[in-house]
This record gives sequence, C-alpha cells and structure tokens, in this order.
Amino acid sequence: MDGYGPTGRSRWLDVDWGAHRRFVEIEGRRVNVVELGSGPPLVFVHGLGGSWTNWLENLCEFARDHRVIAFDLPGFGASESPDGPVSIAGYARVLAGLFEALGVGRAAVVGNSLGGLVCAEFALTSAPRVERLCLVAAAGLSISRLPIEPALRALVPLERVVAFYGTLIAERSVPLARRARLRRLLLFHAFAHPERLPAPLAAEVIAGAGRPSLLPGLRAMTGYPNRDRLGEIGCPTLVVWGASDRLVPLRDADEFERRIPGARKVVYADTGHVPEIERPACFNEDLRAFLAESPARAPSR
Repeated sequence: MDGYGPTGRSRWLDVDWGAHRRFVEIEGRRVNVVELGSGPPLVFVHGLGGSWTNWLENLCEFARDHRVIAFDLPGFGASESPDGPVSIAGYARVLAGLFEALGVGRAAVVGNSLGGLVCAEFALTSAPRVERLCLVAAAGLSISRLPIEPALRALVPLERVVAFYGTLIAERSVPLARRARLRRLLLFHAFAHPERLPAPLAAEVIAGAGRPSLLPGLRAMTGYPNRDRLGEIGCPTLVVWGASDRLVPLRDADEFERRIPGARKVVYADTGHVPEIERPACFNEDLRAFLAESPARAPSR
C-alpha cells in the first residue's frame, strides 16, 4: 500500500487552534473542546494516551462541510480528571453531557481505540443521538479476555511514576520528535512506521501522553466487555482497522463487523493502531463516503 502519513504541508499547521478551543463544564469538571466548521455535527473521540490532536489530519478536511467537534476525555489532554473512578459508562455520560452543552441533538461519532469503545457504549445508551458510528481500531473485545488484571494491580503503586515520566516526555515532545529514531522508540507500539511521520505531527501525538487517566483508562477497558450487547447497535456502522495493529488484533474488526447488524469493515495494509494519522487521505475518503451514504434503515433488533 503506497503512501504513509500525510503528504505535503498539512492544513492544520496554519490554523489558529486557540481560537477554536474552549472549556465546557460537564459533571462538575472542565473538559477541553475544539470546534470548527458548520454543517452536520461530526464528533471525534480519541484513544488511550491520546488527545484531540489525534484528529489533526481529519478536522480541517471535514470542517469544510461539517461542524466538527473533538475533545479530550477526562484525565487526558487538557481536561480535568474525573471526579471519581474512570469508567466506560462514565465516559459515555461525558459524551452525552458534551452533546447537551454544545446543543448537539444528533451526530455522527468517530472513535479510535478507547474512544471507539466509548462511542459504541454511547450508541447503546444514547441511540437517538447517534446518526452514524465509525469504530477505528476500537477496544473492548480481545482486551476483555486478557488476564492482565494482576499486572494492573501491581502497577497501581507506580501510577504516579508513570504519569511523571509521561509528562516529562510530553513536555519535551518537540525536540524528541525531531529525531526519527526517537519517534520510533516512543511510538512503535501504536504506529507501523512512526519514523516516517512528520516531526510536528509526531510531537503532537507524543505531547498527548502521560496523563493521569492512562492506567485507570486501561483498567476500565479490561473490565467492560460489550461483546454480547453489540447486536443492539441500530445505526449504520463503519469499522476501520490497520492490518499491522500491534495493540488490538485484526480479528476484532471481523467480530465487530459480524456482531453489529449491517456493519462493514475497511482494512488498511501496513498500518498500525491509528489509521486516521497513518493513512489520513484514505481514512478521510472512506469516512466521507460513509457519511454521504443514504440513511439506512436501522436493523431490527
């Protein structure tokens, strides 16, 4: 598959993002939100260890004819940590609160990894609000069967250490991202070819790491299996995956497609866990085609 990462100068580099950012209060906590464009609402939800900047290569494209909204999940990016335990159900409530705060009645939602699990839960608990659903390397299937709870318990005393070093790396993201070998060292787990990403984009990805909800978010994913409820999702669904995903196996894409009525999948060769960054042109084209399809009748449950 030819072409990896963005080509040419990315449009997001010329955007004054400060003019599009604001905080909204949801459940008593400040949530960092980015919004631009006008038209049908399109909401993006990032993955574990990420932030709204994971969608930089997509926001400008869809802002041409959509009202695009991206935000930092509580405990990630610039959003405050949740006032209580991190949970998938809690994140879905935050997403519902975001719709309320921004006056969004119904929207297409797109989620990567942890964000995909949150969007799937939102489609189950707030079905009238979800027009379409796009799951990008979504978590929630294989991870629920992995025996990693003992390891997570062992890491509890190290949560502050992990957050400290993660923050240290994030604060030095720009000089670290300038060196291809360091980009690969820091991002090899999530990207097929991190050394081939532009340094400014890699710096934004690295800067999103090391936030307080990293390990609690991982724990929430392992303890929230949704396999048996996926058949209740009634909106058109697109499943997007990378064939070289090291974090969530490709077989999960097959299972999402099989369990969600009417869902279909798109798989990119030589692509890791973050297709929206690794294959932005293909991803944007496929998502745009999905959004432009005639509304499908919701499958019977």
